Amino acid sequence: MGLEEKLPSGVLLTSVEKLAGWARARSLWPATFGLACCAIELFQTFGPKHDLARFGMEIARNTPRQADLMIVAGRVSQKMAPVLRQIYDQMPDPKWVISMGVCASSGGMFNNYAIVQGVDHIVPVDIYLPGCPPRPEMLMDAILKLHDKIMNMKLGPDRDSEITELEQARLDMLPLHVTAGINDVGSEL
Repeated sequence: MGLEEKLPSGVLLTSVEKLAGWARARSLWPATFGLACCAIELFQTFGPKHDLARFGMEIARNTPRQADLMIVAGRVSQKMAPVLRQIYDQMPDPKWVISMGVCASSGGMFNNYAIVQGVDHIVPVDIYLPGCPPRPEMLMDAILKLHDKIMNMKLGPDRDSEITELEQARLDMLPLHVTAGINDVGSEL
């Protein structure tokens, strides 16, 4: 016998955090950042077959000031990295990032100086979506997982400090350097 049994029917009990999380998850406005072949699959997801409008994502925003979800699709070059960070910084809080495809997540097959080896070196990533390129169904699944993550987020100053700490920890990570076959002096073995 709980409080629910004493209330008249039609009354819904919830917390403010759960209500705010539900509203945020159902009103994501994406800023698409399509850079390569993954962008074709990203745009396919907005089409009538997959219809992201049912998740409250009717149209992609043309300005970062109206968006709260950045979907980075494809390989990010070193020249594009500052632009990506600038767009992320212009987005209002709270904001989320989906790294779509193996190239955005880890550099993919492009292990060279011109390609960023993971977009998480530039912006904090909430969801990593594997594949080359990932199918629209996989992107929709990633969006549903992001909905779950958003609905369980805390509100207030504790959330702000947690986001700042996580972002700084991600940006402080150093990329791996391969030194196999070279001794301490620097000559080949």
